Amino acid sequence: MIRIKCPYCGERDHSEFTYGGDASIQYPSLDGTEKEWVEAIFFRKNIFGKQLETWHHANGCRMWLEVERSTTTHEIYSVKPCHPEMKKVLEKKDPNDL
Repeated sequence: MIRIKCPYCGERDHSEFTYGGDASIQYPSLDGTEKEWVEAIFFRKNIFGKQLETWHHANGCRMWLEVERSTTTHEIYSVKPCHPEMKKVLEKKDPNDL
């Protein structure tokens, strides 16, 4: 069983999340060639060890998270919001500062 520490909700079972895929993929621009898009979508590395992944807290706060996880042991090394501005919001201590 995998336990993911959501920055907003705290530690939760992985069954509350949906797997979003490899977070290290660099997608081409919208006007990229068909070949670039085919390579980005269908040709992936099978990573052995630490991998950056996206997970959606579907049955919780609904936040998208970037999780650094071992594909061999499922150990989680870090969890952070995918959207860079969310980190700033979560670090604020006073909700009136928003």
